[in-house]
Amino acid sequence: MKRIALIAMILFSGISFSQKKSTTPKTPFVWESANVYFIVTDRFNNGDKTNDQTYNRNKPTGKLRGFEGGDIRGIIQKLDEGYFTNLGINVIWMTPIVEQIHDGVDEGTGFTYGFHGYWTKDWSALDPNFGTKKDLAELVQKAHARGIRIILDAVINHTGPVTPKDSVFPNDWVRTSPKCTYKSYDTYINCTLVENLPDVLTESNENVSLPTFLANKWKKEGRYDKEMASLDAFFKKTGYPRAPKYYIMKWLSDYIIDFGIDGYRVDTVKHTTEDVWADFKKVCGQAFAEYKKNNPKKVLDNNAFFTVGEVYGYNIGGKKFYDFGDKKVNYFENGFTGLINFDFRNEAKMNYEELFSRYSNILQNDLKGNTVMNYVSSHDDSYPFDKKREKTFESGTKLLLAPGISQLYYGDESARSLDIEGTQGDATLRSNMNWEDIVNDSKTKEVLSHWQKLGLFRNNHPAVGSGVHSQILATPYVFSRSFTKGKYSDKVIVGLDLEKGEKSIPVGTIFDNGTKVRDAYSGETSTVVKGKVNLNTDFGIILLEKL
Repeated sequence: MKRIALIAMILFSGISFSQKKSTTPKTPFVWESANVYFIVTDRFNNGDKTNDQTYNRNKPTGKLRGFEGGDIRGIIQKLDEGYFTNLGINVIWMTPIVEQIHDGVDEGTGFTYGFHGYWTKDWSALDPNFGTKKDLAELVQKAHARGIRIILDAVINHTGPVTPKDSVFPNDWVRTSPKCTYKSYDTYINCTLVENLPDVLTESNENVSLPTFLANKWKKEGRYDKEMASLDAFFKKTGYPRAPKYYIMKWLSDYIIDFGIDGYRVDTVKHTTEDVWADFKKVCGQAFAEYKKNNPKKVLDNNAFFTVGEVYGYNIGGKKFYDFGDKKVNYFENGFTGLINFDFRNEAKMNYEELFSRYSNILQNDLKGNTVMNYVSSHDDSYPFDKKREKTFESGTKLLLAPGISQLYYGDESARSLDIEGTQGDATLRSNMNWEDIVNDSKTKEVLSHWQKLGLFRNNHPAVGSGVHSQILATPYVFSRSFTKGKYSDKVIVGLDLEKGEKSIPVGTIFDNGTKVRDAYSGETSTVVKGKVNLNTDFGIILLEKL
């Protein structure tokens, strides 16, 4: 009997231990503190050289204005190598990968092909220069296995330019004039962004037929009947009219249902009426729910489908609104959880406390429940924070420790040049990733290491991007971030511009005496004694986390 009782006690103890262990909250993924890596797909890494030349895109182009070979397979290679994981990335955003116009145009900056992905010909197909749908499925699966989400880029506002090889969409789909004058709400929307960039009639709710050139294309590819049946099912299920915008929403939502992508960055948001994006978010949400229902074992968490908008010129100081002059629009109430913050690259000139406290106050109050995505450089901003790459350490520190979402533009972490001789316009911002520097240049390795340490710290601690900021000490500069979600809580302390060598860091009320802590930057550990942590490191920065 004693033996049976002992066995029962052990079993009971094991069950209790297991139950207790399973209730420990794990670190949640929080969109508001995401660490996003933004890739111009064609310029990152060439993983499949067999798709470098498609559709006879072989005309001479302006410098860096043709296809260079980067593709989805190249992103998968770097995913497999652990490049993104080592950088603390938990979201990858790629420029559009749908089929582009087959020809190109002379933009006055040299002949240009649609390497950037924003000149759509067929939303339902991938461009073979970027890869196949099989490649996309593999990318999403492998990214999810590493806890990394995938954001694609959605373009609903316009098609690609008209060329000798690429027909214009019919008049009930697009307008080709007038050109936008950007003087009022209307003159941002009912117009074309530039010459020869047909503008989708997104305000229309009239039923229109599939463009003849698309129907013929699908028939030639042997998928017309399947695509038409899918369209019929979508319009029957949603009740939407067969208007141009809803065709495009259907095609974009298919990437959610078929592949399980996690979000969309939406292009040229302020150039359509805001109700378009409210509808798009609804369509995406329904598609995400369908994906989760059909793939219960592949569901990562309970987060909703994420949308972040490019409202060009919006900044966090505008809080909930973008002001057209004659009208203010709240895009957060019309389809978006987040908006790109176009002023971070200017506000990064502030000192640390001024920058961090300002962002925390706005995000914890006026924008509570929403967020902004900060950047120091991008694919189309000619005035980045550090164009000459002279402040690479400061750039990483401010971007990766700022409240809100951090968006690394490929090569920020490796000081990829943003000033390429012989280029014109935004081509200079879109050079090929400098992989050789990462391998061979000691300075580049040092910069990369800095971004990696900060990125991993941010990824491990939602408090960094979405926690409440509080200054502990002005000189030397020490602050805390605190975050709570349900049963999960996260607290960190950061010190910047510290003396190298021995340092004593006050912890305020964040860590109790006797708490064991680790400096994620140096790897050194210590214990809180009398409200302070004593460390001896070779760096002027500390990232304290509880062990």
